[in-house]
Amino acid sequence: MYDLFIAPLTETYFQKALIGGSIIAVVASVVGCLVVLRRMAFLGDALSHAMIAGVAGGYLVMKLLFSLEAHAPGMLLGSLIAAITTVALISFVSRISRVKEDTAIGIMYTGIFALGVVAVSIFRHYIHIDLMHFIMGDILGVADTDLWVSAFVAAIVLTILILFFRHFQITTFDPIMAASIGLPVMFIDYLLTICVSLVVVSAVSMVGVILVVGLLITPAATAYLLCDRLDKMMWLAALFGVTSVVGGLYLCVWLDSAGGGAIMLFCTLQFLVVLAVAPKYGLMARWLRLRNLIPQQQVEDILTTILRYEKPTPMSVILQYVEQEKGIKKALGSMIGEGLLSEAEKGYSLTDAGHREATKVLKAHRLWETYLESIGTPQEELHPTAHQLEHISDRSTVDYLDEKLGKPATDPHGKTIR
Repeated sequence: MYDLFIAPLTETYFQKALIGGSIIAVVASVVGCLVVLRRMAFLGDALSHAMIAGVAGGYLVMKLLFSLEAHAPGMLLGSLIAAITTVALISFVSRISRVKEDTAIGIMYTGIFALGVVAVSIFRHYIHIDLMHFIMGDILGVADTDLWVSAFVAAIVLTILILFFRHFQITTFDPIMAASIGLPVMFIDYLLTICVSLVVVSAVSMVGVILVVGLLITPAATAYLLCDRLDKMMWLAALFGVTSVVGGLYLCVWLDSAGGGAIMLFCTLQFLVVLAVAPKYGLMARWLRLRNLIPQQQVEDILTTILRYEKPTPMSVILQYVEQEKGIKKALGSMIGEGLLSEAEKGYSLTDAGHREATKVLKAHRLWETYLESIGTPQEELHPTAHQLEHISDRSTVDYLDEKLGKPATDPHGKTIR
């Protein structure tokens, strides 16, 4: 037990990885909630890939002008400029052309990523960047500078999110209302983009392109399966981000594998477990809902059968007229629970709510019969065809039929349409 859990904690590299990874996980997961809700996941991927051009530019400038190698602030500034340039180009292309935003993101981020790769290869005598390290990261080789940069960026981003929480919340869920009450929607959108850019550029040197996108999206998506409130979602996402780092680092030590890959693997497994067992939006909950689901056609058949019978209806009569006999007892119990039916010794009766619903279905049936007769449908096919159509008729369709037919008083069989 000591070797498995306590011994790694005594190692300096593990402690730095744990601290740095947790800082990045918390801020990335919290920002990721807004990214997920706004469907901006692809933008995070774009920014992380486009960063290599900024890193290369920052590295080159610091090397040529100041003779400094791998200067973290210089590369951070270059990365931020590259990220903002990428967002500006995406916005420009999507607004002045017929190209959609997702397509513009794909074009711009691959183009800027390619620019970075070409720059690294051309100026390879001046720029000493390991592209594999850039893509995969090195969470187990965190430097003190990386820790300070990530802590500083996390403090800035979390402060912005706290100060502008209500603004982000309103513009995320209802941007039209936000604009109508005078909120600067465009400014808030750019502010969020800058926050995402800061998180990405501060994290890539530690965790790499793949992991920063994973930490931005997966913990937030995991929390999204468990709650419906943004504040709770952010707390849960931060928790899932930290547990991903802790679990992934232990997994990395136990399996002697790459740190970034182990963290992302643990994060994904965590998401899949929550996806399976989430009480409201999980696969198990969905399966239970589908298993307990009562077919609407069966409900409507029961209602119209009892309405036509015009008195307490025994089970034998219901079974005679309802096509789907399987699960009929469960359907009756559910309808009683919903207040559509009441049960007595002689059978089942409609409540006021049930009578209203049954009348709507019966009206749709008789209007469909009238319409079918008007277009020349044979008499023997009127009832079975209308019986199928009555179940797919919404209120607007029924009103349209009624108007089109001139609000008929009776159907082809002489029965009142009401």
